Amino acid sequence: MKSPRSTPWLPALAVLGSVTSLCIGTSFAKKLFPLVGAEGTSALRVGFSAIVLLLVWRPWRWPLSRRDAGSVIRYGLTLGTMNLLFYLALRTIPFGIAVAIEFSGPLAVAMWSSRRPVDFLWLASAIAGLAMILPLGHGSTLDPTGVVLALGAAVCWALYIVFGKRAGHLHAGHSVSLGLVAASLVVVPYGVAHAGTGLFDPVILAAGLGVAIVSSAIPMSLEMMAMKRLPSETFGIMVSLEPAVASLLAMLLLGEHLTSFQWLAIGFIVLASIGSTVTARRARPEAVELAG
Repeated sequence: MKSPRSTPWLPALAVLGSVTSLCIGTSFAKKLFPLVGAEGTSALRVGFSAIVLLLVWRPWRWPLSRRDAGSVIRYGLTLGTMNLLFYLALRTIPFGIAVAIEFSGPLAVAMWSSRRPVDFLWLASAIAGLAMILPLGHGSTLDPTGVVLALGAAVCWALYIVFGKRAGHLHAGHSVSLGLVAASLVVVPYGVAHAGTGLFDPVILAAGLGVAIVSSAIPMSLEMMAMKRLPSETFGIMVSLEPAVASLLAMLLLGEHLTSFQWLAIGFIVLASIGSTVTARRARPEAVELAG
C-alpha cells in the first residue's frame, strides 16, 4: 500500500518535472537558433509537438461541433503566435527575463476580474517587477525589440487562456492536439520560409523532435497527471516558479547570468503569481458560503 504521506509528493514532483523539462527543452532549442533561426526552431517544436500529440491522443475519435472547432482554432492560432513571438524574443534577451515578462499575461487575466483589496498588493508586486526589467531607463542593457516581442507573447498567453476556457469542456488531449495542429498552420510555413531547405536536414529534424518531446510532450503529459491529483492552489504555486527555474537553468545551460537587480525583479513577479494563486483559491469557498 502507498503511504499517505508520500503520495502527495508524486504529483508535486510531476509539476516540478514539467517546469524543468520545459525549461531544458527551450534552453536546448535556443542552441538551434544559429542553424535554423528562431523561426525555424519554433516551427520544429510546434510541428513535431502536433504530430506527437496527434499520434498519442487520436482526436478524430471524438466528435467536434462547428462552434467548438472555432474555439479550438482560435486557441491554437493564439498558441502558435505566442510560441513564435517568445522564440523571437529569445534571440536578444535572456530566457529567464523573457519568461518573467511573458508571465504578465496570465497575471493580467487572473487580476482582471478581481476587485479584492489584497489583489492590488499582487498587482503592485507584478508592476514593480516589470518596471525593474523593462528598458525604461537609459542604463538598461535589454534589447527593446526583444522586450516588445516578449510582451506580445504575454498578450497571446492571456488570449490563449481566454480561448482555452471556451474549449475547456472538451477532453484536454482533444483540444490540445487539435490546437497544436492549428498552431502549426501559423508557425510551420513561417519557419520554413525563413529557414529554407536547411530545416529538413536529418540532424536538424532529429534535434527538433527532441525539442518538441522535452519542451511540449513531456511537460503537457506531466501537467495533466498532476492537475488530477493536486489542489489547484498547489499546482498554481508550483507553476509560478517557472521564471526562477528558467533563469537558473539558463545560467547553467546557456551561460546567461542575470544581475542581482534582475533576480529581484523576477522575485517580485513570482511573488505576484503565487500570491494571486493563493488568494484566488481562498476566495472561492468564501463566495460559496455567501451564496448559500
